[in-house]
Amino acid sequence: MSWDEEIKELREREALAFKMGGEEKVARQHEFNKLTIRERIDSIADNSSFHEVGALAGVGSYDDSGELEAFTPSNFLFGTAEVEGRPVILSGDDFTVRGGSADASIPGKRARAEGLAAELRLPHVRLVDGMGGGGSVKTIEMAGRTYIPELRGFETIVSHLSIAPSVSLALGSVAGIGAARVATSHYSVIVKNSAQMMIAGPALVDWASLGDVSKEELGSYKIHTRNGAIDDEAESEQEAFDMAKQFLSYLPSSVDELPPILEADDPIDRKDESLINIIPKDPRQVYKMHDILNSVCDQNSFFEIGKKWGRSMITGLARFGGIPVAIFAENPRVYGGAWTADSARKLIRLLDLAATFHLPVIHLEDCPGFLIGKKSEEEGTIRFGSAALAALGQCNTPFCCIVVRKAFGVAGGANHKPGSHHMRAAWPSGDWGSLPIEGGIEVAYKAEIAGAEKPNEHIEKIKQRLNRLRSPYRSAEFFEIEEIIDPRETRKYLCEWSKLARIASRAEPPMFGYRP
Repeated sequence: MSWDEEIKELREREALAFKMGGEEKVARQHEFNKLTIRERIDSIADNSSFHEVGALAGVGSYDDSGELEAFTPSNFLFGTAEVEGRPVILSGDDFTVRGGSADASIPGKRARAEGLAAELRLPHVRLVDGMGGGGSVKTIEMAGRTYIPELRGFETIVSHLSIAPSVSLALGSVAGIGAARVATSHYSVIVKNSAQMMIAGPALVDWASLGDVSKEELGSYKIHTRNGAIDDEAESEQEAFDMAKQFLSYLPSSVDELPPILEADDPIDRKDESLINIIPKDPRQVYKMHDILNSVCDQNSFFEIGKKWGRSMITGLARFGGIPVAIFAENPRVYGGAWTADSARKLIRLLDLAATFHLPVIHLEDCPGFLIGKKSEEEGTIRFGSAALAALGQCNTPFCCIVVRKAFGVAGGANHKPGSHHMRAAWPSGDWGSLPIEGGIEVAYKAEIAGAEKPNEHIEKIKQRLNRLRSPYRSAEFFEIEEIIDPRETRKYLCEWSKLARIASRAEPPMFGYRP
């Protein structure tokens, strides 16, 4: 007795599954400059590490004798894999089968992928290309009924955010629950020109009398990486895979571990002489904060997140002496570095990531305060800014701040983590207060200026008087700033702090679950 015939059938069915939607549909996928789901898996997973679960799931048709005549595989693939040597759950939509719509999917596969990621406490990388679950109108006729949306299983997607890293890559036209799956992650990337993300597609928008628009007009990278719905954009699918790998390299496999330390060959006492000249003497002149970040972090380790939105704030991950940290800094080239509603939202996202995965937090501060004006008030900047300051206080990981230049107003208070005893230093260019003296003199000294014979000259005299008192060394005398350091020694300072922060770090749960 032998099971050879059954094994032969197994291999035949596997071969049918590997054909996906057929040669014509695969060719069409390539015409749009897109890889197939199996090519994507091969590109992002370590060589031969992908173990597929549910390859035989799909819709078969049989002849009168019960023999299989044709087979349409499920358009959702998933399994275990290794990425850069670390185990993950890898899943993705097959757009060659019903355009990624749920019509040809097996709902249990998607639920199982999410459930395994949560129960095995593994990172989940989603390769999203299609509706991702909702189905089309044709589903009604195929099922013989309609259904009421319940979002079954969405609680698993959300709960996983507090367990292990989640990365979603938008690799094609993504709509409905597929779009929600992209947004419900710790890090998301969209491929320029070949991918779009929409709540609903052009046909439904037109039916609702909301205009005749294309997919690009509805959901291109230019929209969603500027409003924060997606973190970053990639030039190609391969670049998106590389960005996902780099993001994951800073994080532990789950909240049960601390982030991995890499061997660093960049000396911690490396000095950059250019830092002594980088801050202009004129407080209204700008400079490149990115140059400071790239200088003080381990070489090539600064990984910016959310480049295109909330641009007055720079957020990302980095390493100091091989130790991963979350890092943020104001960008003086955008609104002078003032906090906006969007930049505060972006900061909250970074701080919540740091709290979840035990990343120490570093702030390189040059903050003139919240952005002022009518538009800022209309956007509710004070609410989002207050939420960001609350997130800083709630983040249960070590914190350190270097005041590079300005620290003014309520937002400027982010040089200190509420309720914490932490390291803090300033450069000699440090300048702080409740508001810049240049903007407050005429209000504070209104009567004195009005009584002067030459008001403009009197204002200058007041400025000179106050400038003698605004030196950071005066603050240091009163221990209002703990240290003044040579800018060229910033890297050494932060590397030594990172070692101490690592010793103090614990794989303890954050104060609350991660919210997308």
